[in-house]
Amino acid sequence: MKTAETKKTIGILGGMGPEATVHFFNFIVQMTRANHDSDHIPVVIINNPLIPDRTQAIVNKGKSPLPDLIRAARKLEQAGADFIVMPCITAHYYYPEIIKHINIGFIHMIKEVANFIQTELPDIHNFGLLATTGTIKTELFQKEIANTNRHIIIPDPEQQKKVVDAVYRKKGIKAGFKEFPLEILSQIAQHLKKKGAQAIIAGCTEIALVIENLDIDLPTINPLHILASTSIQLAGYSLKQSKI
Repeated sequence: MKTAETKKTIGILGGMGPEATVHFFNFIVQMTRANHDSDHIPVVIINNPLIPDRTQAIVNKGKSPLPDLIRAARKLEQAGADFIVMPCITAHYYYPEIIKHINIGFIHMIKEVANFIQTELPDIHNFGLLATTGTIKTELFQKEIANTNRHIIIPDPEQQKKVVDAVYRKKGIKAGFKEFPLEILSQIAQHLKKKGAQAIIAGCTEIALVIENLDIDLPTINPLHILASTSIQLAGYSLKQSKI
């Protein structure tokens, strides 16, 4: 039972991939000001790794994940979530359709990143994007960041192929590896810096798992961290720190 009207239950639409979901939930636990178990936030998680790959659906016309995303969102609502968050960036391509089928709030992670950039990084105008090809082709970040009068810089085509390798190949992040992907992503971050990037955005939640260890002397932006901060406060709880 909620102890006050301001206290809310978070619903996490996860499994895309599972490690990113765990990482995001861990942020919520670590970042919430709490002295006892009962001070933490009630969270409902659907971790469905069988949701079809979002990039394959967008780029290669693979099976659409939308029906599974809608079912998961409905289940979270039925389970008592007051609002939903989705720690998969590419899946936000389907956000406009998902919200048509639920009656609770749904935080848009990329909009939260844009808000963060405006308030916390007012002097930075060029952001390098490390993301899946699906996210880049749908221009999810490009459109939102453009609304802040800032610019997204993407890798050249050959470099973008390496980003995909870092996420998807046998020794990629989705396979549980970190060292090989981090080396590749650090090289591409340097490439983005040469193109004028003043900060690097982890535009894929798998990349968010390693973003803080990039070998780059630029600010790095972790959307999972930003989303966790917003979620905690929207649920009516306090952060351990005032800024992330």
